[in-house]
Amino acid sequence: MERRSFVRGAGLAGVLAAGVAPAVVHAQANIRWRLASSFPKSLDTIFGAAEVFSKKVNEMSGGKFQISVHAGGELVPPFGVVDAVQAATVEMAHTAPYYFFGKDPTFALGCAIPFGLNSRQMSAWTFEGNGLKLMREFYAKYNIVSFPGGNTGAQMGGWFRKEVKSLADMKGLKFRIGGFGGRVLERIGGVPQNIPGGEIYQSLEKGTIDAAEWVGPYDDEKLGFFKVAPFYAYPGWWEGGPQLDFYINDKAFNGLSAEYKAIVEAAASHAHVEMQAKYDARNPAALKRLVGNGTKLFRFPKEVMEASFKEAMALYSELSATNPGWKKIYDDYSAFRRDSNLWFRFTEAGFDDFMQQQKL
Repeated sequence: MERRSFVRGAGLAGVLAAGVAPAVVHAQANIRWRLASSFPKSLDTIFGAAEVFSKKVNEMSGGKFQISVHAGGELVPPFGVVDAVQAATVEMAHTAPYYFFGKDPTFALGCAIPFGLNSRQMSAWTFEGNGLKLMREFYAKYNIVSFPGGNTGAQMGGWFRKEVKSLADMKGLKFRIGGFGGRVLERIGGVPQNIPGGEIYQSLEKGTIDAAEWVGPYDDEKLGFFKVAPFYAYPGWWEGGPQLDFYINDKAFNGLSAEYKAIVEAAASHAHVEMQAKYDARNPAALKRLVGNGTKLFRFPKEVMEASFKEAMALYSELSATNPGWKKIYDDYSAFRRDSNLWFRFTEAGFDDFMQQQKL
């Protein structure tokens, strides 16, 4: 019997039983996408998450689904990726959602807000709470389908020319701070500057800014901030668990087969987990090297933390009163944060507090 006649007559069950399904049922078109990153190639961990994702898609599709990864500025500016995905200039992007709080503060809830969720809590809210559902509803107006694309874990508080010893030291300070955290910095007297990662060193070196934060020791060492600002603060209270996203144009994603959609989802989850694992493995050694090279660590004074917390909570109340989209998601987010912190207080925090006092 001819192959085509057999397939028409046997139906799907017969095809599967006869073992000819791979060539017929699983035939997929070759697809080529472009991914615009908001990060420079020099940051192999945060930029590298997009490369991990692309490689996994390629492997799982047998080379039929290929995604080229482009650093910030190659195809579109680092902060232009949302517009590019929305307009289908590129099929997808990899970015930190809070970069786009100027479009709508609600973007920040998909990444990090001051005194928000830590990385484990953020993953729990996203995958097992209502986070992914609510954020996708919000992103739909931008023609975007989102997938979590990594987390740095809690970040450091940035590099300063002088140690911050009081709240007064924050007054008038020109501080490069990512995304939404600048809104709170403003309220305690600072002057926020939203500068792409690849441009921070030059701004700090030239004195255009007084201080800068990025992620943590591994990336910060690569960017060389310690050469021009010796004081290294902690913790980054505005980034307790910043989550990155893969943004995909909705028509591009909905045009995929069910198999390719599943591959995208699995590859994104793989990249999401691997990114934080790399940071957690690489940051300790980098911090040791930085301190060995003269970096001076300091903890933000209690009055800075308390003033920042107070202003953050006031800001969220104001936004809830004026932005219905923010309020819908923040109400769910804050309820999850309250219950999760109650649990972590007795488990993670108790265990960590003891272990970090031991000499191992």
